[in-house]
Amino acid sequence: MAKRSAALLFLAVAATAHADWAILSANSEPGRSGVVHRHVVLENAAGSGRAAVDLAIFSTKSCTLRILQNEGGVDSLAEVMKHEKCFAGVNGGYFDEKFAPIGLRIANEQMIAPLRRARLITGILVASPRGVQIVRAREFSRRPGVTAAIQCGPFLVDRGQPIGGLNDANVARRTFAATTTSSRALVGVCSEVSLAELSKILATTSFADDLRIERALNLDGGSSTGFWFARENGSAFSIPEHKPVRDFVGIVPR
Repeated sequence: MAKRSAALLFLAVAATAHADWAILSANSEPGRSGVVHRHVVLENAAGSGRAAVDLAIFSTKSCTLRILQNEGGVDSLAEVMKHEKCFAGVNGGYFDEKFAPIGLRIANEQMIAPLRRARLITGILVASPRGVQIVRAREFSRRPGVTAAIQCGPFLVDRGQPIGGLNDANVARRTFAATTTSSRALVGVCSEVSLAELSKILATTSFADDLRIERALNLDGGSSTGFWFARENGSAFSIPEHKPVRDFVGIVPR
């Protein structure tokens, strides 16, 4: 009887955990080279909070990522995306008061800034001929062929599960990247939520058919948060950043 009660309690807890956020509405629009913009509005179980998530979902068989530098902070995300003919993109990683990148940066196969060991920047978004990956900082080794890499954090999802112990008090706009169990990856932004809330949203929400997030990494958020998407008809959807940022992550042809 005790074992049965424990099993029922486990199932109840699991069901509650996966019901924290529910989709209220979801819309998609096509972009170039099969990239899709997905806009999803969610509400938490208590009905006391909503979140809007914008994703650019792409196939890693036809597209990859580039790290695009903005050393002086002169250009906006939209300007860089248009100039570099990207399909979509978001703002990049952390930088200091002198506009120097904090953590590893590799752009066009060139090392811009070295790997750093720090508590917050625990993950690296990597693009290479092998595809797009998110790895732990301790897992990273610079193999030949790495074309782009950006170190940031914290990890939000690992092995399809939300990361425990994330901050659940500070609410801000968020930027993130994610890989899936299929041959797709995504970059995206979320309206004001905590890191703990974003972790649960990404781990438990089915944003599209057969799309299950395997790993997700937090990028620079707050006033740096920006999202840009080139529609199939030539126009663009844009959520502009509120301040100059050091670099961008763009989706480009492979």
